[in-house]
Amino acid sequence: MTAKPSAERSSELAWFKSSYSTNDGPSCVEVAYAPKTIHVRDSKSMQGPQLAFHPHQWTTFIENVRGLT
Repeated sequence: MTAKPSAERSSELAWFKSSYSTNDGPSCVEVAYAPKTIHVRDSKSMQGPQLAFHPHQWTTFIENVRGLT
């Protein structure tokens, strides 16, 4: 994970809201895929901080989350 700004501008990314998020709920996560980075942000704070993951890190994270359900 990195806290550095990525080469991709946030406004140029195609963001997708989590299927677990609702329009009226407090937990809203959005993800945007770029060639070498997976971006994650809070949809209620679109201009706020973002997390950036290498695709391998993101895949590992998703596999571990799926193992919890």
